[in-house]
Amino acid sequence: MRPGLRAIGMLILAAGVIASAIGVVQVRHEGRQRYIDLRALNAERDELDIEYGRLQLEQATWAEMSRVERVAREELGLVRPDPAQVTVVRR
Repeated sequence: MRPGLRAIGMLILAAGVIASAIGVVQVRHEGRQRYIDLRALNAERDELDIEYGRLQLEQATWAEMSRVERVAREELGLVRPDPAQVTVVRR
């Protein structure tokens, strides 16, 4: 092999090694960024799960039959009808 071709071959190999190293660094950086994003999304999911649990508890509290009856009686002035005023409709 001629010395000129050998030098060109070595330059091409060196350029390939450098390009490969840059690619590895870039892929590792992207992997780390994705992991950071994943951790942030997991933390957000956990916060949303906690909020969802609180909202379910609040909904259960607001929908309690005793509370609904109290609001109907005290705030809306509703009263339970006389049994004589109740008509049962059957299918």
